[in-house]
Amino acid sequence: MPASPRDLPVWALAVASLRAGTPVALLCVVHSSGSSPGRQGFKMAVTATALAGSIGGGIMEHKFVELARQRLLAGNFQPVLRPQIHRRDAPADRSGMMCSGEQEVLLWPLTAADLPVAEGIVAALALGNNTQLQLSADGGLQLQHSPDPAAAFYDYQPGAAWCYREQLGFRDHVIIVGAGHVSLALSNTLALLDFELTVLDDRPGLPTLEANQAAHHRRVISYEQAAQEILPGPHQYVVVMTVGYRTDAEVLRHLLGHPYRYLGVMGSAAKVAELRRGLLAQGFSAAAVARLRGPIGLPIRSQTPEEIAISIAAELIQARHSG
Repeated sequence: MPASPRDLPVWALAVASLRAGTPVALLCVVHSSGSSPGRQGFKMAVTATALAGSIGGGIMEHKFVELARQRLLAGNFQPVLRPQIHRRDAPADRSGMMCSGEQEVLLWPLTAADLPVAEGIVAALALGNNTQLQLSADGGLQLQHSPDPAAAFYDYQPGAAWCYREQLGFRDHVIIVGAGHVSLALSNTLALLDFELTVLDDRPGLPTLEANQAAHHRRVISYEQAAQEILPGPHQYVVVMTVGYRTDAEVLRHLLGHPYRYLGVMGSAAKVAELRRGLLAQGFSAAAVARLRGPIGLPIRSQTPEEIAISIAAELIQARHSG
């Protein structure tokens, strides 16, 4: 079963609670900076007896959960927007943590009027619709369909008329070209990491492709069409691990030079060096070839498909959080 977006359990609890008439509040990190344990977009749903999600954990999260429960019990439905500074020497708004970062947390008690929007959010997360969530001081909780595709995934405008927006669903998309044993292990690992996942291969009936239940999309393609199958973009991560050198080279000929967040190829140092020499000989620029990552995976002496998958997943995380 492919993984759902990280926020789906949060909104599922919110919907179930609203339908049952149970008071429920949303906690959302609308802004973060530095070494903040809660990153922008982290969320929780809180009732008197249940929780889903996280805004960063620790004493800071505990205090916000208790605050949400107190306000729900008192019937106080006024939102709270509060900065949290993770430094002991902060003159105000100390979180009780000392990570040195900062985050701003919104406590938004949900009401029966929010149920249709919350249901729409659950549907959008489940179906992958192109939808944007908006929370604002003036407009409350809203859904915007067909938002600007060039808009930032997260956006926060502070001030008295504050407004927070985010695209719903997965921000980051990993495309694995090649569906063998390492691809299957990598898919299972990435299912835990909030990536949308596509696996491509040119071999119909491949058992490891058919067995891959972690991928959201599985397709048999011609590698000559790789560029048409894999769209460029700042949140596209492409991992090439086909059956051998020849097919790796064919895929790379079609993908090299396109603006992906990550483009890497699996193989030994000798194989990757040969691939680079071949690409240079075919006229690709030294700068384009230099952007190709390989051998992929952090150097942890991994040997089994599962160990190799962990090393590659770690490198993808590193790329995701690099400037």
